[in-house]
Amino acid sequence: MNIIFISNRKGTTRSLTLNHWAKVLLSMCLLGLPVSGGIYLGTLLSGTHPVDLNIIASMRQELAEQQAALDSGREDARLKVETLTIKLAKLQARLVRLDALGERLSEAAGLEDGEFDFSQQPAVGGPEQDLLQVYQNSELEDLFQQLENQLDSSESQLGILESLMMDRNVQRQSAVTGRPIKQGWMSSRFGRRTDPFTGHRAWHNGVDFAAKAGSDIIAVAAGVVTWSGERNGYGQMVELDHGEDYATRYAHNSKNLVKVGDVVKKGDIIALMGSSGRSTGPHVHFEVYKNGRAVDPASYIRRTIR
Repeated sequence: MNIIFISNRKGTTRSLTLNHWAKVLLSMCLLGLPVSGGIYLGTLLSGTHPVDLNIIASMRQELAEQQAALDSGREDARLKVETLTIKLAKLQARLVRLDALGERLSEAAGLEDGEFDFSQQPAVGGPEQDLLQVYQNSELEDLFQQLENQLDSSESQLGILESLMMDRNVQRQSAVTGRPIKQGWMSSRFGRRTDPFTGHRAWHNGVDFAAKAGSDIIAVAAGVVTWSGERNGYGQMVELDHGEDYATRYAHNSKNLVKVGDVVKKGDIIALMGSSGRSTGPHVHFEVYKNGRAVDPASYIRRTIR
């Protein structure tokens, strides 16, 4: 489109060629539209509207924030995997220690082979009630669950084994078994014998063990000291109450090492061998009482508790 200008003074002419946007603006002016509207329309058509730029900028900011969140999540995931890996190693080490401990306890307890097998899950059963559906999200979670189940199983078996060993240990400690000396020999038996002082037949309530003076005298079972001191005919004597209506006496000692009220364990040294009281030489006179009556110690000396 060309516009021709004619000069009245000089009689000359000049032409002006309008481009596309000039044509649009001129048409809007001829139609009575404001110039500002033309400018708005031109910028809209040209794609440089300020609202569009703001939207693009907002989208770019949102994308940047999402990228930052993704990077942060990836780092958190990496740290969690490292933490779980360390936890897994600790669980495995704990399981190995439990298995080794279980095997040692089984051997120490003298249990039969296979009675406690720590490499296998224990036999369980029963009807299911209120089933719960559990979802495992990954193989790592499956592995953790498997290890936890094995640990629970081992700990349960160890708890039972510990109870059994404690019961057996209590039985071992409280049972009247063995000899009251570490070294020596039996010099006189239970029952009727020739009295060494009178030469007449007399009743002997216990058995005698002879050894070197000052030898250790030990408790044949755990118990409480109910007597420690001089007693007629016995010389220096120690008496122990073992419960279950059992009691033992250790007489003719050169020195008592315990006092009334002391709690002693099986094998504890309670006195030293001597010849106090009615005695012909260093020995310990050993008596066993059941329900207040003296019984032959021989069966208890030979008795063993597993």
